[in-house]
Amino acid sequence: MDFLLPLVVALAAAFWMAKARTQQQRIALLARFLSPYSIEKNIETVTQGYLRALGEADPGRGEQILYLLRANEQDLCRQMSQLADDIAAADPAATRVSKLPVWLPFALAFAPSFDLREALRVHARGICRAIDAEAASPKDRAFAITAELLLMQHTCHWFCRSKTVASARMLARHRTSYDQLAAAVLPRTRSEYLGLVSLAKGA
Repeated sequence: MDFLLPLVVALAAAFWMAKARTQQQRIALLARFLSPYSIEKNIETVTQGYLRALGEADPGRGEQILYLLRANEQDLCRQMSQLADDIAAADPAATRVSKLPVWLPFALAFAPSFDLREALRVHARGICRAIDAEAASPKDRAFAITAELLLMQHTCHWFCRSKTVASARMLARHRTSYDQLAAAVLPRTRSEYLGLVSLAKGA
């Protein structure tokens, strides 16, 4: 029995090393495609701007802030569409994402998966639709765009880490669960997205 503890320790070390190596490779791949763009900066500008605008006591001031954000919104639509086109050239084997909630070694060999490239195409279309849509109110429009942006961020974190880690980060940073986020995006985005990433769907 004395050999069991060293064996368990060795297996655990191998697991964490493989996990760290895989995550580093995925982070580097995504960063390479994101580096030409200012998507993260625009997301922060837009979402913080929405909070300011919707919190304004003066409706006129709120409308002015929302108007000034239109250039950032259009830039996000353009850059997300270009990112989706760019990443289509990536190696398909490198963009597979396990649908399992946690990271497991060799999971892509046996578990259902989806393609990050297709997911980003779904997100790009959804973000542009939300930006271009005629919403019932500025609040509804800001809410829809924010949901689309956050769901895209969740997918990127899922690709780099795991679904569970991405959902925990979303809950901690935005006090929004994954299910709430998926329910908040536009209906067409939700249908396309869940059809792609649902565990019930094979890959």
